[in-house]
Amino acid sequence: MGELNRTAVSEFIILGFPSLKKVYPFMFLLFLLIYIFTITGNIIIFITVLTNYKLQIPMFYLLNHLSGMEIVYTSVIVPKMLSNFVANSGRISFNNCMIQLYLFSALGASECYLLTTMAYDRYLAICKPLHYSSKMTNTTSLQMASGSWIGGFISPILPVALISKLDFCGPNQVNYFYCDAQPLLKLACSSTQLTETAISILASGLIFSSFLLTVLSYIFIISTIIRIPSATRRKKAFSTCASHLIVVMIYYGTITAMYMQPMSKFSLDINKVLSLLYTVVTPMLNPIIYSLRNKEMKDSLSKAFKRIKKGNDEE
Repeated sequence: MGELNRTAVSEFIILGFPSLKKVYPFMFLLFLLIYIFTITGNIIIFITVLTNYKLQIPMFYLLNHLSGMEIVYTSVIVPKMLSNFVANSGRISFNNCMIQLYLFSALGASECYLLTTMAYDRYLAICKPLHYSSKMTNTTSLQMASGSWIGGFISPILPVALISKLDFCGPNQVNYFYCDAQPLLKLACSSTQLTETAISILASGLIFSSFLLTVLSYIFIISTIIRIPSATRRKKAFSTCASHLIVVMIYYGTITAMYMQPMSKFSLDINKVLSLLYTVVTPMLNPIIYSLRNKEMKDSLSKAFKRIKKGNDEE
């Protein structure tokens, strides 16, 4: 009987933003432009790091992985959201909904791990400069980046498995713009207590531990920078980690507000706005932040654009 109930819902209807249907054409254009900018910006950073030997260092190697994550991360959500603006149906099969939930959760967890790794890289560079080259080699950064991907894709296996086993026998309208855990739990016919507890423990543990390690890294970093006697050296030292610090503040600020609140106080309207910030806006901001705040990246991009312009003029 449980199996019959669970399979009664073969698809979900993603409602998106019901109160804003009149402006769907505008929203489609806006988010399409944001998506194109996000993909283009992250690809440019990715190619710039790969093709410039001066950027073949762990810090930029990790940045390349972050750009790759952002490309996949936003692509899991935005194309389907854009199609729903046009088709206005929002239909998604049960299996595809679970796949979207898993990929989105896995990439979010991977980014938490990678941001922590990037904080550790900056800690070694500023606080342990004499040991940096021996402790943070290209091989080490590859292992840490790979660990971020693997750890991220392992983290949501249990929560997604528990959600997929719930009974969905009644309403199938997901009042959200993608398949996320909290709105799906509201549709379940069976008890969600075990699933909610598991999600809360795992999500809180992941977010808190990675955020704590990142904060500790920056406590040591800022403490070391303050003790540097030269104002010029202090400014240079801070500039090497400013971009990452801004990204960390934006990313953890939104996901903390999202996933570390009690399920009983979960507000779909507020969380839709927060979700838009870290699924659509943040991936767009990362290329801008790293391009404008990092001197090496700015110089490399400037030279690349000059070469392209020179080639076009010669033609």
